[in-house]
Amino acid sequence: MTTASSSEQASHGNARICRGCWDQMHMPIPIGGPLALPFRALGITRSKMNPDICTICERSFKYVKKQRQITVDATILFADIRGFTDLSERIEAVQLSEIVSLFQDRCAQAIWAHDGIVNKQMGDGLMAIFNFPIVRKDHAAAAIRAAFEIQRNCAAALNGLVLDTLPGRTLGVGVGIHCGEVQIGEFSSFRSDFTAIGGVVNQAARLESQAAAGEILVSVETAVNASDLTAGAETRVLALKGIEQPVQARVLVKH
Repeated sequence: MTTASSSEQASHGNARICRGCWDQMHMPIPIGGPLALPFRALGITRSKMNPDICTICERSFKYVKKQRQITVDATILFADIRGFTDLSERIEAVQLSEIVSLFQDRCAQAIWAHDGIVNKQMGDGLMAIFNFPIVRKDHAAAAIRAAFEIQRNCAAALNGLVLDTLPGRTLGVGVGIHCGEVQIGEFSSFRSDFTAIGGVVNQAARLESQAAAGEILVSVETAVNASDLTAGAETRVLALKGIEQPVQARVLVKH
């Protein structure tokens, strides 16, 4: 079997080999086509975190890397629906679930299109990781491009649902992005899924909490690594919970 680069072997959502296994271990694990059938029989399928990776990636720390955590340079993205709590008190649960499903689906498509993974889904919010397990040298820029797509794809769709229910009300999405070294691995004895922890993750979450509807708050570190996407952006000084010193962020809006 030939071993071309993962980008040559895969297109978004239609990978023939797991891009994570290839980028991390140079192992061509089939996840599409006839060669994938024996692997499916063994329980190795496409991951729900990103359809271009497989479930081996989710268990790689335990079974492949032989360690529970590793340190990785990555970009973390958090996104959340603004106005959701107020809305949840005014509409039926079925309608609320439609809004959450639409938001999660549109976000996932944008994140996957730029080689990120949807690591956690938390009701009306989510956390994404860029540069693991799929390697992207431009992971900061990839996360920002995904954020722009999230804002474009969610705005009209969310408000279309809300206007049908509560005319005059609008919803929006706030996004926070930070990059740097994170610890990625399995941090629970009861679950095999991996996640990321550390100061970078915490700051990305705090930035998202301060983002207004339609805004993307990007840390200075992220902006430096994606200067072509952040040039001319407004600078905002923020007091973030749990962070002693004021933090500068670049403010991006959907375009």
